[in-house]
Amino acid sequence: MSENKTRLAIIIPCYNEELVVKSTVETLLKVMDSIISKGKISKESYIYLIDDGSKDRTWEIITELHKVFGKRVKGTKFIRNYGNQKALIAGLLGVKHIGCDCVISIDADLQQDENAIEVFIDEYHKGADIVSGIRKDRKTDSFFKKYSALCFYKLMNILGVKIPPNHSDFRLVSYKGLEILEKYSEAGLFLRGFFHEIGLKTSYIHFDVKPRALGKSKFNFLSLTSLALNGITAFSIVPLRIIAVTGVLTVCGSCLLAVDVIIEKYIFHNTPSGWATLVFLLAFFGGLQLFCLGIIGEYLGQIFNEVKARPRYIIEKEII
Repeated sequence: MSENKTRLAIIIPCYNEELVVKSTVETLLKVMDSIISKGKISKESYIYLIDDGSKDRTWEIITELHKVFGKRVKGTKFIRNYGNQKALIAGLLGVKHIGCDCVISIDADLQQDENAIEVFIDEYHKGADIVSGIRKDRKTDSFFKKYSALCFYKLMNILGVKIPPNHSDFRLVSYKGLEILEKYSEAGLFLRGFFHEIGLKTSYIHFDVKPRALGKSKFNFLSLTSLALNGITAFSIVPLRIIAVTGVLTVCGSCLLAVDVIIEKYIFHNTPSGWATLVFLLAFFGGLQLFCLGIIGEYLGQIFNEVKARPRYIIEKEII
């Protein structure tokens, strides 16, 4: 088969991944070599690693890999930790400027099935601009992570952001998709929602998830909660509308309660003594007000971060 000129870039966000980054790169290079031998991608395809402010030897290992494999392994290093989404954006925009026809993002722990990369490429050659990876199951997740993730996807769909359940950041993006991404300057961009929203031709590939071989996942409760809140506030104003509707219903309920008190006092001459009810209502509506203020605060926080117009990340070093 004649060589295909499709230049593939694989981006890998890394944060304290010294235990796995070397084996991950070697494994992915073998996968790329196999696809190259079948004539599906160009020999100029490469891997681009983003060190998200690691405190271990991750960047040193990336530098060593670059010396061994040359231009097949490139990388960039943040001056500090900015988070997984910022690292992914840096990788996507980085390979666009270096040059590629399409890019695939994959986690450094390689729990996602690297053998699905060839299937992603096949879908790209069929005309898909976005090929999204969907997990077949969540057997490798803890009970809490499994059900909190399912609740998140259901909530996002209820709020109008139709993201498929078990959607992941294991995806292929064409150069056309990267051009559109570059036009979005918002700091809190939620990539899973963004790539669904832009409307490019999309294919879905189901893949298996392997247990993590070494190290620990860098996603904890706080980071996952932050990601979920960012996804909700970045792509839906439905929570604000829910607050408005709740306010109207609360006013209506208060009016009915006032009518009931007036009837009890002036018609039945029986002033209600429901102190327990009063305390419950005060506590309930006090909590409801704080909850609503919290939602409004999340949106104000998003606005605050955007109007400052600070850079998403600062790159300290780059090897290409």
